[in-house]
Formats: sequence, structure tokens, C-alpha cells
Amino acid sequence: MDHLQSMRVFVKVADLGSFARAASAMDISNAVATRHVADLEGRLGTRLLNRTTRSLSLTESGQVYLERARQILDELEDVEQMVVARNHEPVGTLRIVAPVVFGLHNLAPVLQTYTQRYPQVIPDVTLVDRQVDLVEEGFDLGVVTARQMRSASIVTRRLTTGCMTVCATPAYLEKHGTPTRPEHLLEHPSLSLPSEYWGDERVFTGPEGEVRVRPTNVIIANNTEMLRQFALLGMGITILPSYLIGRDMTRGRLVRVLGDYRLPQVEINVAYPSRRHLPAKVRTFIDHLVEHFSQTPNSQLGEQWVKDGLARPANGAAAVPEAFDGAEPISDLLDGDHPDTQSERAPKASRVTAGRQTAILPL
Repeated sequence: MDHLQSMRVFVKVADLGSFARAASAMDISNAVATRHVADLEGRLGTRLLNRTTRSLSLTESGQVYLERARQILDELEDVEQMVVARNHEPVGTLRIVAPVVFGLHNLAPVLQTYTQRYPQVIPDVTLVDRQVDLVEEGFDLGVVTARQMRSASIVTRRLTTGCMTVCATPAYLEKHGTPTRPEHLLEHPSLSLPSEYWGDERVFTGPEGEVRVRPTNVIIANNTEMLRQFALLGMGITILPSYLIGRDMTRGRLVRVLGDYRLPQVEINVAYPSRRHLPAKVRTFIDHLVEHFSQTPNSQLGEQWVKDGLARPANGAAAVPEAFDGAEPISDLLDGDHPDTQSERAPKASRVTAGRQTAILPL
């Protein structure tokens, strides 16, 4: 069998701790993966892996071989990538993972300009609200929150920082009053993410320092776009990422409250496997992402929108079109009254989720 391929299979099995996972990651059968390692052990005349019905572990010889084999394969990949990068434009499928709502609102314009520049690259985008293992799941890179990547083998580069904004419709505030202190949120129905995302408390920083409150939830949803829809229906007060509600603020559909107080910001990073020589498609897309977010007027993801209610480009920069607006409240597409004229009865408590996920922050 191919000696180099057997080395690759052995390294993948050792990294993932499973023949089945390694075979799936390399798109080969479990039997072929097993045979590659067996042939390698036969060539070397020693056992590299201890196998049981429940686990795999490296022998002493296997540990030594793994370290040297990884170096050899990395050096070979480096040489091949340098040659390819010297003679070819970025090509192939680029697998990207990102949080659902952030991806809907922010990635389309980036991908549009990138594919215009590099037409031979085919973006393959996956939107999920959970922790992601880039290597095991086969992603080339991820656009993630700062807390979403925990692997030591992953490199992260900051793209931008977004603020979280307390907001409601003008009609709701006119009818129920506008909170001026975080404690006043206890008097209003709260539209919230599940506690596993934020915890039960909201931590504000204001003129008097840190203030902690535990709002009264009437609806819980694990998706910020759904919370936005509930807010636009006038069902209560919510906390949403500024980039999600920028247009709602400028059009007067939502109003910021508690403007003298700040919630913890959310850092957005691009993450990718640690390599000395990245594939051209990955390297160029990372550079394109960084360039895009550094030049986008709302470089703080809508902070200036929610600060003064005006969507004006900073420093005279040209506005960047938004591909996804979220449209009007869903109820506007149906027959019936406008949400601002809905029944005055308080909404009943309910919980909306989309299955169990190990989610960090559904941006």
C-alpha cells in the first residue's frame, strides 16, 4: 500500500482516537483505514497502537513514530503548498462555519466580493449555533465568538467586536413605560436566550458601577432572529446584537433603552487550524474577511446605530450593502392588525427551542 498514505491514516487515527472517525474524515472505509495501519506496523515490525473494544492508545514506539511522521507530513504539505501557491490561484471548495444569525446578516456581502475576486473558489457555508471542532468536522475556517473555540491547535484572529443592546418597540414603551435603570427590567416581560447562553443574570456597567438583574422571562428562544421578531411584535423587552437591529433602529421600529448602561461585548474571530503554510483559498479568504470588517462602516457591528439612532458611515466611508435585512415582522405578512395594536393582554410564558445543542452564543 501507499507508504505516505498509511502514515497519513495512522496520524489521523492517533489524533481522533478512532479508526471509524479517521476513516470518515479521510473518506475511506473503516476496513481500509485498519489495513493501512496494519501494513505500517508490518513494515516496521512493531505495534504502534494498543487496541481494545472501547479505546485506542499509542505504544511507546507509536508515540515516537507519530511525532516524526507528523513532522514529515507537515513538511511535505508545506513544500507542496508553496509550489501550488507559486503557480496557481486559489481553487476548490472552501468549507466555512459561522453562527446562524451573524452569518445571515454579515457573510453574504463578504462572499459576494470574494467570489468575484477568486471565481475558482466555491464557498460551502454551514451555519450552526454550537461549539465546533474545525479539524474533526473538516472545516477550513470558522467565524466564531471568542468562547466558541477552545482547541489549542486552533489559531484565532479578531475580526470585530459587537455590542449587545436592550430594546423594544416605540409603541410598547409608550404603553408600558421606558426603563431608566436595569432594575426596572423586572417590571417588564423579557424576551430572552436560554440560561445556558447568558446565565440567569444580566450584568450591566453604568454610572454607579456594576448592576446585576434577573429579568422576568415570558418567552425563551435559542435564536436571536426569533427574539427580534417577538420584539417587533411588541411582546416585551429584549437584548440583541447591535448588527442585527441596526436597520430597525434607524427606521424607528425598535428603540434602545438603558443607554447609560453597557452589557459585555461579543468578540467575533476568524479561526483556522494552525499551519505554517495555509492553502491559498484559506489564506486569501482570511485576508478578505479582515479587510472587509476593517472597512465596514459599522466596524463595531452597529454600535454607532444604537448610540444615536443614525446609520451614517464613519469617516465618510461608503456604505456597505446588507444582504439580509430580516424583513418586517412576520405578522405583517399575515392578515390582521399591526403588532403595535395587538391585544393588551400580557403574553403567556412559553419556551421555544430548536433541539438540544451545545451552543455558546447564537449570534
